[in-house]
Amino acid sequence: MIASDLISDIITPLRTSDTGEDAMTMMHSFHVRHLPVVNNEELLALISDEDIFAHDLSEPVGTYRLSMLRPFCRDKDHIFEVMSRMAKYKLTLIPVVDEENKYLGVITMEFLLQFYASNYSFSEAGSILILEIPKRSYSLSEIARIVESEDGSILSCFLSSDPESNQLLVTLKINRQDIQGIKSAFERYGYTIFGTFSEVDFIDSLKERYDSLMAYLNV
Repeated sequence: MIASDLISDIITPLRTSDTGEDAMTMMHSFHVRHLPVVNNEELLALISDEDIFAHDLSEPVGTYRLSMLRPFCRDKDHIFEVMSRMAKYKLTLIPVVDEENKYLGVITMEFLLQFYASNYSFSEAGSILILEIPKRSYSLSEIARIVESEDGSILSCFLSSDPESNQLLVTLKINRQDIQGIKSAFERYGYTIFGTFSEVDFIDSLKERYDSLMAYLNV
């Protein structure tokens, strides 16, 4: 999936003649904190709400001194690159340009998260299992082998770590709702289970709370 497939056609860019008040109205309407400033088809800048509050709202945004560089992504950039740049600059949206630097539109964080959640196994039924392992011991092939030995499959895998720690958190989305067998298998192989989250556990918890409530009402 590349950036051109994620462009929103709802948000229109600012012109240099638009005022700070115009910009704030648009930000409020679209629930964002950034907007692109475009002259014809050229991306000039990305303005933030902080930039606007630092200036006279009645003045054109073209006269503002902006605090940010001109972050953007190319239309052929992969979705992971788009996410990386948005995270780096803490953006609520990012402009997209083509190889000739022509402005094509923006990708909003809200749409990006919705797309990611609906297309990368988050909506699939299953469970989450998080392993904590030393970085030097990480082997996805071994982890997959253990899951598959218990008739499970890994739908997705995410890694996270603290630069100051030698430990790695491996978050697995598994296609099984009951993962007790998989959890036990990892423990037999010496893995540390950092946490598990399953629909079965959630339903059992709801049932316990419901039974407790009924018992209370019957007193």
